[in-house]
Order: sequence, then C-alpha cells, then structure tokens
Amino acid sequence: MTVTGKTVLITGCSSGIGHASARILKNRGWRVFATARKHTDVERLRQEGFESVRLDLNDSQSIREGLDQILSLNHGRLDALFNNGAYGQPGAMEDLSREALRQQFETNLFGTHELTRLVLPVMRRQGGGRVLQNSSILGFVALPYRGAYVATKFALEGMTQAMRLEMRGTGIHFILIQPGPINTPFRDNARRAFLEHIPVATSHHAKRYDRWLQERTTDQSSEGWFSLPPEAVVDKVIHALESPRPRLRYGVTVPTHIAAWLRRALSFRMLERLLARG
Repeated sequence: MTVTGKTVLITGCSSGIGHASARILKNRGWRVFATARKHTDVERLRQEGFESVRLDLNDSQSIREGLDQILSLNHGRLDALFNNGAYGQPGAMEDLSREALRQQFETNLFGTHELTRLVLPVMRRQGGGRVLQNSSILGFVALPYRGAYVATKFALEGMTQAMRLEMRGTGIHFILIQPGPINTPFRDNARRAFLEHIPVATSHHAKRYDRWLQERTTDQSSEGWFSLPPEAVVDKVIHALESPRPRLRYGVTVPTHIAAWLRRALSFRMLERLLARG
C-alpha cells in the first residue's frame, strides 16, 4: 500500500526514530517535512532528498517560522504531525537543578505543546488530521535516575488524553506511541546531558553514577536483548497514520507490553519493588 497526497511534519529527524519515520513514510508516498534543530542536520537531510526545515522546540520563533515555511510550501495544509523530538536527562532528582529540569520540559513538553497548538487550527479548518505523540514506556511507569524524562513523558501522556477528549467530534485524532528500548543515538545524547548537568563527584549517588557510566562506556549494545531498531516504531506510526480507526496507544517492544501488563496486574507496592531494580 502506498499513500499519495498526504503530508506529515516530523520533529527530531536528525537520527533514530524521526529519521527512520521520514525515510519510510517518504517511500510510501507521504510528503514528509523532516525537521531538525541544527542547521547542519537540516542541510544533511536535504542532501538525502528530504524536504527539511529548521525547527527547534526550545525556540518559539523557530517553531513559528518552521511551521509557516512548511505551510507555505503546502498551500496551508497539513494532514499529520508526529511529535518525535525529545531527549533524556538522566540523574537522581535531588541532583537536578531547576534549570536542567526546565530544559528537559522545554524540549520534551512545552515545545511540543506549542507546535501542536499552532497546528490545530490548520487541521480544524481542513476538517481533520492526526497528531502522534512519541511517548515512552517511561510515560506510564517510572525508573530510578530517569525522573526528569519520566516527568515529561507522564505529562505528555496526560496532556494527550486531555486534548483527545477536547478534540472529540473534530476529526482530529491524538495518538500515543510508547516505545521501549530502541537502538538510536538517544543514549549517547543522554550521557552528554548527564555529564553537563549532574555533579557526579559530590553526589550522594556517585557510586551508582560511576557504575552507570562504566556500563555505557564498555557496552555499546544499547538496552540489551529486547532492544529493537527504529523501524519497529515506524510500523506503529504507519498504522496510526493510515488506519481508518487508529488505536489510542501503540506499545513497541516486549518491555513495554510487559510493563503495561504488570501495571494492571500488580499492586503499586509490588510494582515499585520491581521497578526499583532498574
């Protein structure tokens, strides 16, 4: 099956899930607007054959200008938005400064919300559209030392459910994608954020941090046996975009499905005993 005449804006296309989604959807006949925050990545995407514009979720002006440019290229229409751009900020919550936490929310939630707000009037005028939110297994269960990222994804899931209820009857569908461990540069980016913001040497959690850094220095296999390539997420993205009746949530990877089952089956106390080992 191929799709013609449909357009999608994807954030965070420099690598990983965003890049794989842009490539596969383009091959299926979608007109893809692949965005990235760095000029160098935008230029590389253009050289790869994508229609690419700069869109930095931390910058309101960049969000407005990027969307305006895309709409001008497509006669004011946009069929779908895939809010994929995000990063992880590891570290114990007590070691995170207000600024580090703010930066995590600016990218993972506030910028996504701002872009979505600007897209909704476009979709309402044209009688419908789809908004895909790339959440996470950590959008419904928490792990230690992932609190900042967990907080943004829990918030994204709540915001998405509220907006889905608010958009009932408009033809605009809000859909959650919930990946588990995926083989992307996400871990490398998280490590950089960790080293930038976490006072490792003076932290109460210094020993745990040392082990964590050592594991990521010696083990390049991402998240182990259950990790999947980005294309596994794109399979769900395709269904969410093209099915006449998309699901409300799409879990990706075995850990996501197991975590969803455990959350239903166990008491909160039992579940947290398991999660504390993470």
